Amino acid sequence: MSEKFEKMLVEQCAPTLMGVKPANLYRYFMEDRDACMREVMYWNSRLMSYGISVRILKECPETNAILLYVYRREWVEQILTEPETAGFLKRNGYRLSEDCEMLLRQLSGRLCLEREFPHEIGIFLGYPLEDVIGFIENEGRNYTCCGFWKSYGDPGEARYRFDGYRNCIQKCRDRFEKGVSLIQLLAAV
Repeated sequence: MSEKFEKMLVEQCAPTLMGVKPANLYRYFMEDRDACMREVMYWNSRLMSYGISVRILKECPETNAILLYVYRREWVEQILTEPETAGFLKRNGYRLSEDCEMLLRQLSGRLCLEREFPHEIGIFLGYPLEDVIGFIENEGRNYTCCGFWKSYGDPGEARYRFDGYRNCIQKCRDRFEKGVSLIQLLAAV
């Protein structure tokens, strides 16, 4: 499979791959749609034994891009079924389910129908609920800290988390550039 695709997984999803974040999302530009679909299926099957899933949430034929969602299913399911989170999703029009896949299909549908990202996407990426709600209520202003997302809680705690993600990304990138494959990185966890 393509080294470019593997490199993007490492660079964009290291915190999820290493088990410090439940999910990552990134845009990937396809040169060949069929080859890209094979890559997604290949990596989904390879990573499944590590508890990691790879799926396309949105495809844009005009730009030849996909939104690739890489996630630790059990962790995401745990987040989505927490009572406060489930209540938030229900108030925002989601049909609740114990099945993470059903909620992801609903999110995918919203991504395809709406011009902008639905703000609740942060829940699916493991952002704290208070930050997602804070972003919506403040319309993206008045945040206490900004890093991988806008935080509305304790800025020290947010910075600590953001620094952890940055360190994880840098370590994985460095090891990958020295010839350590994605699967070898996972085996070391």
